Amino acid sequence: MVATTANKRNAELAKIHLAKKQLQLDEDTYRSMLWTVARVRSAADLDAGGRERVLEHLKARGFKSKSRGRSVPAGERVPLVAKIRAQLAAAGRDDAYADGMARRMFWVDRFEWCEPDQLRRLVAALAYDAKRHGRARR
Repeated sequence: MVATTANKRNAELAKIHLAKKQLQLDEDTYRSMLWTVARVRSAADLDAGGRERVLEHLKARGFKSKSRGRSVPAGERVPLVAKIRAQLAAAGRDDAYADGMARRMFWVDRFEWCEPDQLRRLVAALAYDAKRHGRARR
C-alpha cells in the first residue's frame, strides 16, 4: 500500500510540474499559486488534498494532460527497476547514478519513469560498466 501511495504522489507531483511547464509559469508565479491554492511554498509539501486542489486549479487555467498512448503495465517495469537497483548495489552506487544515466541517455529525470525499452538499455549499460570495472558476473 505504501508503494502505491508513493507512486501516486510522484505521478501527481510530476503532473503538477508538467502543468507548470505547459502553462509557462515563472518561478514566482508558480510559488504564489501554490501558496494561494494550498498554503505551501513547495509542491513537495502538498498533501493528497492539496495536490488535488492544485491540479484542479491548473486544469481550470488551461492545463491539458496529454495521454502518452498505451499505458505500460507496472508489471513490465518492476523487474527491470529491481535489476537496475541490484546492479547499482553491486557497484556501490545509489539511484542518483541511474537517474543521471537516464537523464543523459533519454532526457528522463528519474530512471523509474523510463519506458521498459529504455530500462532494458539502462540494464545493458550498467552491465557494460560492471564488465569494464571488473564486476561482471561469471
